[in-house]
Amino acid sequence: MEKERPVIRAALYARCSTSDKGQDPELQLAPLREYCQRRDLAISGEYIDNGISGTKDRRPELDRLLDAARKRQVDLILVWKLDRFGRSLKQLVTALDELSNLGIGFISYQDNIDLTTPQGRLMFHIIGAMAEFERELIRERVKAGIENARRKGKRLGRKALAPIVSDKVIALRQDGFSYRDIARKLEVSLGSVHKTLSNAVPESVAFV
Repeated sequence: MEKERPVIRAALYARCSTSDKGQDPELQLAPLREYCQRRDLAISGEYIDNGISGTKDRRPELDRLLDAARKRQVDLILVWKLDRFGRSLKQLVTALDELSNLGIGFISYQDNIDLTTPQGRLMFHIIGAMAEFERELIRERVKAGIENARRKGKRLGRKALAPIVSDKVIALRQDGFSYRDIARKLEVSLGSVHKTLSNAVPESVAFV
């Protein structure tokens, strides 16, 4: 007797930001539903953050989805594109790494990335390497800018931030935190945050 195939529970995630000019989440969800139908995947839920920028610290539906994943209520997460899911490369890699450790698959439809396949896992490692490279690049440029400003006799605030604090400022900005949130989180002045980041050539790597 042929063994019955296990049901794979797929969760769909969609996000439209304030800059998407009234875009309907259905434009993302419709092809994901069709994909599930073609592959006989059971849709366990649809999670939609509408009118929320990717740089926001809290995205209620994504938080709810990740909570369901941690409770093993889903087997697979599908998104339209990677930039709908992650607010930065680092945050994306961290989230995908957690899903991988939980044994939960991840598919980005438009990017043709399926982390349940060897090719997809290779792409994940490439993305992780890019995130690390980008972070180091920003760190080096900020530090070079600070040193250049010092050589020219410019003051970077009342008191220069300690190197470890500067690194945290850069890392938080890269993760999509606002200047004000960084200042509050690290208990430093807003001016110090602005000064530390003012010489960074690329803005933080926040997905819009």
